[in-house]
Amino acid sequence: MPQEYYATGRRKNAIAKVWLSPGGGEFTVNGKPLAEYVCRSTLELLAREPLRLASAEGQFTVRAKCLGGGISGQAGAIRHGLARALVAMDESLRPVLRRAGLLTRDPRVKERKKYGRRRARRGFQFKKR
Repeated sequence: MPQEYYATGRRKNAIAKVWLSPGGGEFTVNGKPLAEYVCRSTLELLAREPLRLASAEGQFTVRAKCLGGGISGQAGAIRHGLARALVAMDESLRPVLRRAGLLTRDPRVKERKKYGRRRARRGFQFKKR
């Protein structure tokens, strides 16, 4: 049984590489504590959700490296990667995490802007002269 488990999580344009190892419960993202990195308690709860569902809070040291996207997307990517790392560690957690929807990659990504429009779908205001 390896000491460290690795998984990749994705959300929007963010990618999170997550390493999970037995330890005292430290949670670092890009070298900073999670609370300091995400700056919002809701995003911190979101990122820690897989540990809470697995009843493993405080039992593991989590290291994550995030690339791309914004803070919200990165928190979602950490959540996805952490859930996948927990399943790599213990396959019996799969049904619990699957039921909560943590193993499914959220496919929603910002739609590209089209020509002749102000945003992806919003057209210019029509004015009948």
